[in-house]
Amino acid sequence: MVGGGRPLRLTVLALGAVAFLFPFYYMVVGSLGKITSGDLDGALPRPGNTTTGNYESINGAISLGRSLVNSGVFTMGVLLCTMVFGVLAGYALARLHFRGRGTLFAVLLLVQTIPFQLLMLPLYVLVVRDYGLGDSYLGMILPFAINSTAVFLFRQFFLQIPATFFEAARIDGASEPRILWQIAIPMVRPALLSGALLTFIGPWNEFLWPFLVTKDADMQPLAVSLAGFMSNLQGTVANPTGALMAGACVLAVPAVVLFLLFQRHFTQTDIDSGTKG
Repeated sequence: MVGGGRPLRLTVLALGAVAFLFPFYYMVVGSLGKITSGDLDGALPRPGNTTTGNYESINGAISLGRSLVNSGVFTMGVLLCTMVFGVLAGYALARLHFRGRGTLFAVLLLVQTIPFQLLMLPLYVLVVRDYGLGDSYLGMILPFAINSTAVFLFRQFFLQIPATFFEAARIDGASEPRILWQIAIPMVRPALLSGALLTFIGPWNEFLWPFLVTKDADMQPLAVSLAGFMSNLQGTVANPTGALMAGACVLAVPAVVLFLLFQRHFTQTDIDSGTKG
C-alpha cells in the first residue's frame, strides 16, 4: 500500500509543479515572441517567431536600467532597515526583561492584523506633505523600515536558543551587544536568510506605495514603470504584450535567483548543534 501510493503522490506533485510553473513559462515564451497573441496558443514556441526585440522595446520605452536601479535602492534600503531593527527588537522581546514586554509583544501582533492600505492615506500626508519626501528613496523606504512580521520571526528564533548560553556569557562579563553579535546572530542564520528573502520579495514587487509617492519617472521602481508603460506607452512599441512580458521577466529574475540560491538554508539550523557536547 505504501509503495503503491508513492507514484500517485509523485504524479500529484508533478501536476502541481506544472500548474505553478506554467505562468512563468508562458511569460518567458511571450517575451521572446515577435507576435504575442495573449492566448493559450502563444504557449507553444513557433519557428521563426523568436526574437529579443521585446526586451529592446521595453528598455527603450521605460529604461530598464534606471528602473532596476530604483528598485534595487528601494529594496536594499528596506532590507537593511528591516534586518537591523528586526534583529534588535526581536532580541529585546525574546531575551531582555523589562516592564511592558508582554504588552509590547501583544501590540506587535495586533499591528500585523492591520492592512497597510488602511494606513496609506495618513502615511502619504505625513511622508509627502509634512516631511516633503515625495520623489525620493527615503520617502519610499520609510513606511517599510520596520516590519512587524520580521520582528516576530526573529523573536521566535531567539527564544529557541537555550537560556544557558546567555547566562554563561553574562557571567563572563559579556555585554548585551556582544552577546547578540557573537552568540545569538550566528545561531539564527536560517532566520536571517528567510527574513532577508521574504523582505526582499515585498519591496521588490511593491507597486502602490511607490506609485503614490513618485511622480517623477526617473525615480519610479520597475513595477511602477511597467504599470506606466501599460497605461501610456503601449502604442510606442510594435508588440506591447511581448514587451510587457519581457519587463515582467526582468522583474521576476532576481527573486527567482535568490530562491534558487538560498532554498537549502531554510531548513538548516545551528541551534541543535550548539547544544550538543
